[in-house]
Amino acid sequence: MTYQQMLERVRYEGAYPTRERAEEAVRHVLAALGRQLTGDERVELAARLPFEAARIFTAQIPAAQRLTGWGFVKDLATHTGGTQATARWDAGTVLAVVSRLAGPDLITRVIAQLPSGFALLFGKAELTQAA
Repeated sequence: MTYQQMLERVRYEGAYPTRERAEEAVRHVLAALGRQLTGDERVELAARLPFEAARIFTAQIPAAQRLTGWGFVKDLATHTGGTQATARWDAGTVLAVVSRLAGPDLITRVIAQLPSGFALLFGKAELTQAA
């Protein structure tokens, strides 16, 4: 998938009015994800993204403090100046496309590396073991 195709997919799935708005969502969400993901999963995910998207993602230095899924949404809202509802929509839309680009095996490993709450952002069920 090219970067332009990725933007069109995000625009369609997120019902964004323009390609520019879809690109804004992609840039913000990938940058936020780049601040959370480390290790081999980070490298493999970058390799599966279109070049322009990978550059946005890898330009970020991973944060010392890991955020939960909800913390990720709140942080995204703070960085964009938008509402938490809009940030949740943007995250879910972009990460669902990223999930398909990455494939099920890699996304399972990515979700396992991140704190709770990220599975839903990637469009997956978050399963936990009973105590």
